[in-house]
Amino acid sequence: MPAIVGAIKVLSIGEAGVFHVGDVFSISPKSVSKTFAGAGSFNTGNGLTVSSYLSATNTYDQDAVDQAMIGNL
Repeated sequence: MPAIVGAIKVLSIGEAGVFHVGDVFSISPKSVSKTFAGAGSFNTGNGLTVSSYLSATNTYDQDAVDQAMIGNL
């Protein structure tokens, strides 16, 4: 069902942000990235105990493309 939308004021949208108004069939990302982090890097919460005395992050990646941007216009 079509949406009727009034006035909209957008102050800013981040580089990886998504903005849609009304009906949406599909929303897909417009950028891809890869993150490398060591043991215990993305833990969140209260009272964490992380025991990673010896940690090594392997950043070597033999793939040329992990997620294609083809058709994601």
